Amino acid sequence: MKFILVSLNAKFIHSNLAIRSIQKYTQLHTGIMPEIREYTINQPEELILRELFEEHPDIVGFSCYIWNIDMILRLVVQLKQVAPDITIVLGGPEVSYNSKELLESYPVDMVIRGEGEKTFAELVQALQNKVSLDSVKGLTWKIGSQLVENPPQPPLRLDDIPFVYDDERMAQFQNRIIYYESSRGCPYQCAYCLSSIEKGVRLLSEQRVEQDLQFFLDHRVKQVKFVDRSFNCNKHHALHIWKYVAEHDNGITNFHCEINGDTLDEESISFLQTARKGLFQFEIGIQTTNEKTLKEIHRKNNFDRIAQVVAALQKNKNIHLHLDLIAGLPHEDYHSFGKSFNDVYALHPDQFQLGFLKLLKGSDLERRQKELGITCRKTAPYEVLFTRWLPFERTLQLKMIEEMVEQYYNSNRFKACIRYLETLFPTPFSLYENLAGFYQKKGYHKVSHTKEQAYTILYEFLMELPKGNLEYFQWLAKFDLYSHEKAKKIPSWIPNDLTTEQKQPIYQFYNQPENIKTYLPDYQNLNGLQIYRMAHLEKFPFHPLTGQQQECYLLFNYRQTDLLGNALVIELPVEQIETEMEN
Repeated sequence: MKFILVSLNAKFIHSNLAIRSIQKYTQLHTGIMPEIREYTINQPEELILRELFEEHPDIVGFSCYIWNIDMILRLVVQLKQVAPDITIVLGGPEVSYNSKELLESYPVDMVIRGEGEKTFAELVQALQNKVSLDSVKGLTWKIGSQLVENPPQPPLRLDDIPFVYDDERMAQFQNRIIYYESSRGCPYQCAYCLSSIEKGVRLLSEQRVEQDLQFFLDHRVKQVKFVDRSFNCNKHHALHIWKYVAEHDNGITNFHCEINGDTLDEESISFLQTARKGLFQFEIGIQTTNEKTLKEIHRKNNFDRIAQVVAALQKNKNIHLHLDLIAGLPHEDYHSFGKSFNDVYALHPDQFQLGFLKLLKGSDLERRQKELGITCRKTAPYEVLFTRWLPFERTLQLKMIEEMVEQYYNSNRFKACIRYLETLFPTPFSLYENLAGFYQKKGYHKVSHTKEQAYTILYEFLMELPKGNLEYFQWLAKFDLYSHEKAKKIPSWIPNDLTTEQKQPIYQFYNQPENIKTYLPDYQNLNGLQIYRMAHLEKFPFHPLTGQQQECYLLFNYRQTDLLGNALVIELPVEQIETEMEN
């Protein structure tokens, strides 16, 4: 029999850990290795249907999530039409809590509920041996028109699940995110999350984790993204992993973890402050600072403690921090959300994600949807439309604010400009609220924009405000542009580039070996003209970072950047530079 496991990822850079884990476990326990086929939801359904049909499989298993379930169900219908003898199995979080409904509504033969490794292996064995499926725990299936729901599958010991990566297949992960889990389960009961349904937390053994992580370090992969739901819920486990990768650091690999901010202890913080810049990347889900909302969704955030932890992790500028909010939660109206926004924004995260509530099947909020007055889309990803507290027009307004945050905050290309605009509004939320209104009034949300056009939109926005220094903003925009790259094109309203005659003294600076040795040691193998084309030296009438009203020379080194891609900016001694330029 031929078994194929199929994943439809959201993007090409993603990879599916679940089907690889099922593949390896099945091979270990049955001797049969299912084949894997990965696609993206952006590929034509006709192409996927054609390829699966031409494989002539006996069993096709689909890995189902909110981002791919609609496309999978359409493919299931078509696949059954063209190849009715194929047995179709669905698994994953999107089908684990409505398995009977799916079997009744679609030409699906079986649904695996919960984690799938052992269930799929037992299913393969039963099908190979042509015995009854009654003994396959965790399976919901059909006998004619009758639906059968077998007892649930007991949780596996994590060390019994094989490591899914090996030397032969690492090439297929080039330029793709590598996912890894060192634990399953979550000790918290967040009402919007499926992880709260599983009781208890299971951990991989320290020896196994070390062995797995060393594989990634030896292969010098760019990033490993832990899928653990609450990475530091067990302090010893988390700290052991952090210390191991720091002690064996290869100078390249970055590790992304989702952590609980208010439970991170001082010992862990002190250690993390010593880590190599770029070794760790943390995501902290704050979701809201509304106490009534927190109580309703069963969270116990201590925001004051979170703020202290975030400040401590930011102290040495060595860890990338990503903070999250969720709009549409119970008891959170537009103004309450604005307060949550301002609270989190004040922590100055590297990435600030403004997400919207999704009523996941099986979650507590999904069960209490009518009681709480939450209305969401009927199709995946079941995103909130409006609530008792948040009317639809306010949801739309927050959607535009989210777009502005993504464009102007999370891109990290407008830091000085946004910092200045913040001073013209009473709160950060009011800035993005007004910017969103301007954007929509001009119809800018209907088309995409170049980087240069995005700066021009901000400039136009400033021009409509009752206050603001346009010339000051022009120089800030020039600083932001050059902070990320040697800009080849700048908007016409930004102070012009130097004339050929004015550029000559800068050539002289770059042609002084002592200057390059002192300020640009990464460029010592290049001549002056090459350096001029690759680095940037600019004279500003004031300091764009400090606001000090005094002329300064700033040198942008693009071969040294921070975690956000900003060039190293070096302030040069004014007297020395002008003396050299005069000579």
